Amino acid sequence: MIESMNWGLAWPYYLGALAIGYLAGSIPFGLLLTKAAGLGDVRKIGSGNIGTTNVLRTGRKDLAAATLVLDALKGTIVVLLAWQFGPNTAILAALGAFAGHCYPVWLGFKGGKGVATYIGVLIGLDWRVALAFCAAWLAVAFVSRYSSLSALVASLVAPATLWWVGERQIAELAILLTILLWWKHRENLKRLLAGTESRIGRS
Repeated sequence: MIESMNWGLAWPYYLGALAIGYLAGSIPFGLLLTKAAGLGDVRKIGSGNIGTTNVLRTGRKDLAAATLVLDALKGTIVVLLAWQFGPNTAILAALGAFAGHCYPVWLGFKGGKGVATYIGVLIGLDWRVALAFCAAWLAVAFVSRYSSLSALVASLVAPATLWWVGERQIAELAILLTILLWWKHRENLKRLLAGTESRIGRS
């Protein structure tokens, strides 16, 4: 995944990008916004998740939208900053941001499922693929009304699109992110197969 480079010179940048990406990604915006709004701990309702879908279950669409934007932006910003030091650094920052969102140290490594942050890092790495991800999500959501299924399908579209447009190195990263995203959605997948998964607009 990482192109050859003089490791002796590059390792501080690589480790710094990974660490800064992780710390930025681990900011739990969904939890912070709902607590600031006086709604308590979002982890105690619905799925117990800190992401957009569960924040929406509070009835506050504005907070859900803000969570989506901020969870995406934290990925985009660290990637764009890391790009100043080369593509390898950007890729490690993207990985760190995604891992931080899914496994934040502040919350005992119990975080979100990574969809918004996945979109955010894609915007920073290749905005065309971010659009493809969003288009796939919207199309599947329109037909199925399942947020989880939409995310699972869109996450497969991302690495395939990256490979098709010739971004092989970033495609390798996307494959890893997709594997992690599917792992975080494993309970959703079980419910989808059992026909018990909640649809968009229902609790």
